[in-house]
Amino acid sequence: QLVESGGDLVHSGGSLRLSCVASGFTLNYFGIGWFRQAPGKEREWVSCISNIDGRTYFADSVKGRFIASRDNAKNTVYLQMSGLKPEDTANYFCAADKGPLPRSDCPDPREYDYWGKGTLVTVSS
Repeated sequence: QLVESGGDLVHSGGSLRLSCVASGFTLNYFGIGWFRQAPGKEREWVSCISNIDGRTYFADSVKGRFIASRDNAKNTVYLQMSGLKPEDTANYFCAADKGPLPRSDCPDPREYDYWGKGTLVTVSS
């Protein structure tokens, strides 16, 4: 099970840190993805942590503003968001892939085996 937290209402330009904690399994070797879905829109890939090269990757829309990280000791992954914009308003989901997750597969939701239920981020203008 994955459980996200940290979503909130913030003003444009603000920051938030989302957390995603796993229970029932260890995240250490999983590839991690972050997705978001705004009301009335398709689910959108935001970021991933590859378990092949250990690197983090980001969609162009958030590059330079978001940072993804993991704390294996806490079995938790994080998405640090800064410079938030109203268009970042969405429900944010973390996902875990027990298989290899190269950069090329990151945006594909079908790659992931576990999903959280999301945490809502609202950015006011």
